[in-house]
Amino acid sequence: MLCCLNPDCPSPMNPNGNQYCQSCSAPLTQLLRGHYRVKRVLSDEGGFGRTYLAEDADKLNERCVVKQLAPKVQGTWALAKAVELFKEEAKRLQELGRHLQIPTLLAYFEQDNYLYLVQEFVDGQNLFKELQQKLTLSERDVREVLLDVLPVLQFIHEHGVIHRDIKPQNIMRRSLQSSFPKPSHPPSRGNLGNVGLVRGDLVLIDFGASKQLTATVQSKPGTTIGSFGYSAIEQINGGEAYPGSDLFSLGATCFHLLSAISPFQLWTEYGYSWVNSWRQHVKYPVSREFGEVMDKLLKKSIHERYQSANDVLEDLILQAPNPPSNPPQIPVPHTNNSPIQPTQNPVKPGNRTFPIGKLASLKLAFQQTTKLQKTMLVGGTFFLTALIGTQIYGYVRYGLFPSAPSFLISSLPSSVFLQRTLSGHTNSVMSVAVSQDGKVIGSGSRDKTVKLWDFETGEEIRTLRGHNEGITQVAFSPLRETFPQGLGKTLVSASSDRTIRLWNISTGEGIRIFRGHTDGVVGVAYSPDAKILASASNDKTIKLWNISTGEEIRTLRGHTNGVWSVAFSPDGKTLASSSGDKTIKLWDVATGDEIRTLRGHTQAVVRIAYSSDGKTLASSSNDQTIKLWNLPNGQESRSLNGHDGAVWSVCFRFDSTMLASSGSDRTIQLWNPFRGEEIRTLKGHAGSVWSVIFSPDAKNLVSASEDATIKIWRVSP
Repeated sequence: MLCCLNPDCPSPMNPNGNQYCQSCSAPLTQLLRGHYRVKRVLSDEGGFGRTYLAEDADKLNERCVVKQLAPKVQGTWALAKAVELFKEEAKRLQELGRHLQIPTLLAYFEQDNYLYLVQEFVDGQNLFKELQQKLTLSERDVREVLLDVLPVLQFIHEHGVIHRDIKPQNIMRRSLQSSFPKPSHPPSRGNLGNVGLVRGDLVLIDFGASKQLTATVQSKPGTTIGSFGYSAIEQINGGEAYPGSDLFSLGATCFHLLSAISPFQLWTEYGYSWVNSWRQHVKYPVSREFGEVMDKLLKKSIHERYQSANDVLEDLILQAPNPPSNPPQIPVPHTNNSPIQPTQNPVKPGNRTFPIGKLASLKLAFQQTTKLQKTMLVGGTFFLTALIGTQIYGYVRYGLFPSAPSFLISSLPSSVFLQRTLSGHTNSVMSVAVSQDGKVIGSGSRDKTVKLWDFETGEEIRTLRGHNEGITQVAFSPLRETFPQGLGKTLVSASSDRTIRLWNISTGEGIRIFRGHTDGVVGVAYSPDAKILASASNDKTIKLWNISTGEEIRTLRGHTNGVWSVAFSPDGKTLASSSGDKTIKLWDVATGDEIRTLRGHTQAVVRIAYSSDGKTLASSSNDQTIKLWNLPNGQESRSLNGHDGAVWSVCFRFDSTMLASSGSDRTIQLWNPFRGEEIRTLKGHAGSVWSVIFSPDAKNLVSASEDATIKIWRVSP
């Protein structure tokens, strides 16, 4: 039989040899793109194409899945943009590897005005059919499902993709005879540990190319993608989806497997109140520990839910028999006035002891999988569909179009998520910076080192050593081009050892040391032309330095307490400083004269940042507020309240349409500075968040914490 590829054909099956469809009279394609023989329809995507089962005539009729994208809204801007993105990504997709638990992308092309994606066929059955055969799954079975699926979710979330439609029908279990390594995949199953080998691989399918495209071309933003009952409330109400949304869907899936009751049925009857009483519907009681994991997966509020698949996996592993004798120490946020004193026992990567046995091997396997991810490119159509689904409205959402009205910044849904965590420091990371070309992250820690990281891969490039005490702040040269006198691109680091060091980041070599302060140096900043360096110290002074010669230009005095932060205006003519004396001072760089003092904070002012036009200054304080100052008149224009502790850092995005802050409450908050409204709170760090900074292209936010990690957050497509 031959299948008609007209997406509107009511009866697409035809006898072999027909030239035209006997139902709709459309010409029949014998071999799609010359070698895919389409056999039958697997699913209909509601007018946006169909999914077919096909055979590859060039590979001994090996079965594959063909997804057809055939939206009827041709000619609209959104569709044109989606097609453009599809074609732009084609070259990159040619180089993609494939994850063992995600169907491989085999081909992508356009034919007869339709777009096609060809994927690996997964031989097996989905968990819904498995449930129909077994009636219910045991807690042990469902735990195995979680341990098998969570690493896949972490993988896709780290690559910027939200699945949006996790349910039993979209989790396939490969048949045992096909659960060995995929033919062309370099890593073997042996070096991935025991994950997924208990009863066959679980494969996450249906990344929804058609659904994503449907949402893209809708006239209204926030189109819901997902299945009622399985989808979280934020996804149903506004079309917003985050990693935590996928985790809710996974929890609903586990409930379905435990109870054999569809969450849709309960959702229809009780709304989201069913998640609070899910235990009464399961046929067999679950353990207290597993029930707590389910409770957190199914929280109605995304803020109370797990924030990453890693967190769920870790809790599952810690529930193993013979729990660790030395439980991890959780840092307590401090509230004193020092911006640089960490807790006595900061959380350090790898400080948890895991039990020996099967779950320990699963943990090891997960860690190995995480390492593998660093060398693998994202495989399959999920990456493409995420671009189609988010990039269109993302530019408007975050104001990247110059003409976008400011109110759009907080009015449209967004996808902000954690992309990657960098671990390597052994103590609090006090400061983080991004080079002007966006390729390198610099971090300074109380472990007395500066580390350079590859922004794209997260790999550590090198460690810079030389300071005798902890690093308090790092900053990259604001120039993209080579530094004067052939010194290469540079970074400066300030330290409690009373010195500032200038580094050549191309070689990792120290260029010079600036000495003169009589107490720890807390803040440092380049002038816009990279000719002057400003430093702030607990000795109550600010010093200006000639970067080329290392000589001190002048010392600025006026604060009555330690100076904690300095920032140059965009034109380089004015320097702002903040202090433990609760004030901000503005200085004339050319003369060293004090211009104005800004008063309003009730406690120490920790960090300051200029807007791109130089007319607004943002300040963060131990008084738990961020203040925006109108510099032409020296008046406070707005106070932002949202943190539950001291606000350690503040920064503007390059176009000043977004402001980020972080603090001792372990959170990062994104703000619309025009309206003073909070856009989003980011949670994930286990300690105070000392520093945040936007990448030059404004797509990412980088944060540094006393938990000894650096996190990269995606905040714009």
